[in-house]
Amino acid sequence: MKTLQELKPEKVWSYFDEICQIPRPSKKEEKITEYLMEFGKKHNLKTKEDKVGNVIIKKPATKGKEDLKGIVLQSHIDMVCEKNSDVEHDFDNDPIQPYIDGGWVKAKGTTLGADDGIGVAAELAILASDDIEHGPIECLFTVDEETGLTGAFALKKGFIEDGEILLNLDSEDEGELFIGCAGGMDTVATFSYKNRSVSSKSTAFKVIVKGLKGGHSGDEINKGLGNSNKILTRFLWNAANDFKLRLSNFDGGNLRNAIPREANALVAVPNKYVDEFNDYFKQYSSDVKNELSFTEPNLELGIEETYLPKSVINKKIQRNLLNALYACPHGVIAMSQEMSGLVETSTNLASVKFIEGRKILVTTSQRSSIDSSIHDVAAMVESVFLLSDAKVEHSDGYPGWKPNSNSEILRVSENSYQKLFNVKPVVRAIHAGLECGLFLEKYPNMDMISFGPTLKSVHSPDEKIDIETVQKFWDLLLDILKNVPGK
Repeated sequence: MKTLQELKPEKVWSYFDEICQIPRPSKKEEKITEYLMEFGKKHNLKTKEDKVGNVIIKKPATKGKEDLKGIVLQSHIDMVCEKNSDVEHDFDNDPIQPYIDGGWVKAKGTTLGADDGIGVAAELAILASDDIEHGPIECLFTVDEETGLTGAFALKKGFIEDGEILLNLDSEDEGELFIGCAGGMDTVATFSYKNRSVSSKSTAFKVIVKGLKGGHSGDEINKGLGNSNKILTRFLWNAANDFKLRLSNFDGGNLRNAIPREANALVAVPNKYVDEFNDYFKQYSSDVKNELSFTEPNLELGIEETYLPKSVINKKIQRNLLNALYACPHGVIAMSQEMSGLVETSTNLASVKFIEGRKILVTTSQRSSIDSSIHDVAAMVESVFLLSDAKVEHSDGYPGWKPNSNSEILRVSENSYQKLFNVKPVVRAIHAGLECGLFLEKYPNMDMISFGPTLKSVHSPDEKIDIETVQKFWDLLLDILKNVPGK
């Protein structure tokens, strides 16, 4: 079987395979940071780390390129850690297991980490090379992009020393050059509940939703994908009204920026309603599978009889929780009127968790390319949960990146792409959040674009990277570096 090291470009794939062996969950990047610091030392390159773990490795210009503008190559070093429920994997300690499947590289039962491991690998390949033409380079590796943009938020002025142009290597559609992105914020609701005893004349069930595609809540929010939290809530809401169902636990989704793929609930149903409850589940399962047959062909809904739980939540909070989850908006709120096909505003009902202290935590995430719309949809979500007596908090949020159609590096990149592949690249903004907006706050004169190879189903265990497009991404990157404008 062919290995990753045999793929082209060999240097990039070799480094990607190497970093797959290094655990790097968001907020736990110490091992990959240590690796980067050692890498810089090994190659005799100026290397530094800031207080939060961001790393910069500098490389002088190659001979004859000293007068080019300084370039910053930037990727984030953390990865989304998602796995299928039947897979045993410790993201804090176990390596990712990549493998080749036709024209794609995937991972065994987990996220692959090509977001943004492939960008990191490309930077390392350039830093280690002695045959690539380029001007002065600073490779910036940021932490915790996926769960809070912590590295970009904490970046201090002056940490980047010479760079005037930034190439963000964190995009996922080859053939497209990105010049703008959405901003966003999170809205989190907390319910406090009381325990109530379970009637002995009840039967307990575990209700399961799984097999959904999930994926990035920015890139794929407009694809009509199923949301496991919404699917499960709809069933529970109806069953609570019709069969006196009582809720003991709800566990759905994990990450704020991932469309939830799996959810389950532990419930108790009075014995006199059990037959009707089971019949309703069969009908509901059939209806939902039919509704999502095109976008979610692998959707599974299951029900298992189990031991009675020790307690259920009190009726008022159950009613408030299920009403709020059912009413909470999810998906596209508005499409851009300026750029065809671009989602302008969206919201993601990301996770529902029972946590310590008899509390239920509901996490949602809002995005928009218009700042006022972020706050509008966040308030919309807040109002739903306030009506249900939940406590609601918002994150500080992060800025969008306003497109600059006069970008000098954009013109260079367009010319390079057309010269290499004899076709014009698509130039557009993206609904997903990138770190570029935060960089512009610290370095307002920085000229920047974002590009990368093709990735699919990121933020889910179905994540995969198109092998052929990695070579095109690499060729484009090298040609841009050769043609960076002079100072």
